[in-house]
Amino acid sequence: VQIVESGGGLVQSGGSLRLSCVASGFTFDDYAIGWFRQAPGKEREGVSCISISGDSAYYTDSVKGRFTIARDNAKNTVYLQMNRLTPEDTAVYYCAANLGFVTTNPQAYDYWGQGAQVTVSS
Repeated sequence: VQIVESGGGLVQSGGSLRLSCVASGFTFDDYAIGWFRQAPGKEREGVSCISISGDSAYYTDSVKGRFTIARDNAKNTVYLQMNRLTPEDTAVYYCAANLGFVTTNPQAYDYWGQGAQVTVSS
């Protein structure tokens, strides 16, 4: 099993980034996918998650209207488009796979990527 995040980097406040999460080694379209983030000294936070079919998604309040999650099951890939970024969005972003349902409980997730650093400068 492998989950690889990409697309992180350094961006100025107000800018945009698109994270990608490519998965392999399991039946991707049996799994809901979530994005989590962890800033230094803070707990891991559920940012967004998407259902197996992609027709249902969840966003934490702080990113609603700015972030969009999408998946392409043919490519075993999930994207997180992040717009109007602020320094408060600075964190390591993790992609994770959960067998069956949309949830922001990290304990429900079976597989995790190594994370991608997102840094937003003011």
